Amino acid sequence: MAVPSITLNTGAQMPIVGFGLWKVSRDTCADQVYNAIKAGYRLLDGACIYENEAECGEGVARAIKDGLVKREDLFIVSKLWNNFHDADKVAPITKRQLTDWKIDYFDLFLMHFPVSLEYIDPAEQYPPPDGPEFPAGTASVQETWQAMEKLVDAGLAKAIGISNFNGGLLLDLLRYARVKPATLQIEHHPYLTQEVLVQYAQGQGIAVTAYSSFGPSSYIELDAEDAKSAPVLLDHAVVVEIARKYGRTPAQVLLRWATQRGVAVIPKSGNAERLVQNLASTDFELDGGDIRAISGLNRNLRFNDPMKFGEPHPVFY
Repeated sequence: MAVPSITLNTGAQMPIVGFGLWKVSRDTCADQVYNAIKAGYRLLDGACIYENEAECGEGVARAIKDGLVKREDLFIVSKLWNNFHDADKVAPITKRQLTDWKIDYFDLFLMHFPVSLEYIDPAEQYPPPDGPEFPAGTASVQETWQAMEKLVDAGLAKAIGISNFNGGLLLDLLRYARVKPATLQIEHHPYLTQEVLVQYAQGQGIAVTAYSSFGPSSYIELDAEDAKSAPVLLDHAVVVEIARKYGRTPAQVLLRWATQRGVAVIPKSGNAERLVQNLASTDFELDGGDIRAISGLNRNLRFNDPMKFGEPHPVFY
């Protein structure tokens, strides 16, 4: 299945629809990655903190061995976790993550959060735990970014980018970046459209990737109060009516709302039918009125806020 791509500022082509690996169980991860590749996915979005990168690597290796793809057919994304922001820790943990994935380079490597936590030796605890009991580190965003630039120099990453940055941090980063970020990954759905940030990043030649495209659905199981009280986007009357109009699923409409505006998406599904449906969400066009109607659902409601999960990091305030 042909999937449109976004041309990054490096010249590389990144599929506009990928497979997200957050909350994919280690027990099923290798199979899910393999099945996603078999279904036509070429963008895989992982992270150290997802605790499943070794299993992701198993799925990739099996797909390559079985002749489904070659390494160069895949666009593999991973992320630097907060405990490894010190300049001398960036390359070693990247190499470890590459070993888990069983590959030689990442197509894209992101700074997961603009937050430095105290270093934890991965030989003792890996993946690192996430929680408020771990004190802040001392590395600045500039120190970490300049260490990530060396990953590009060394060929460990074809491109580097950022995640969970606000406009002010992005403005600052662009003042000193020798290697311009290729992408910005943010929480983005109709309850949190972040239109000014999206337009600014795209205007700077930085591609935007959305996570949590279905809004509260990903956070209900995390016992997030906002997610439990917000109307489910997949059941929202506006979305359901537009889906009926086009003969599509609500999920496809939500994904198309993003991709039609040039924003990449990384949904996941363990259901074979929905896996294919999500990938086939770019072969129709929403009219301008429907785009505006969906954007009009904005509440500036952020679900992935560290402070809501007990961490003392005012990233978005």
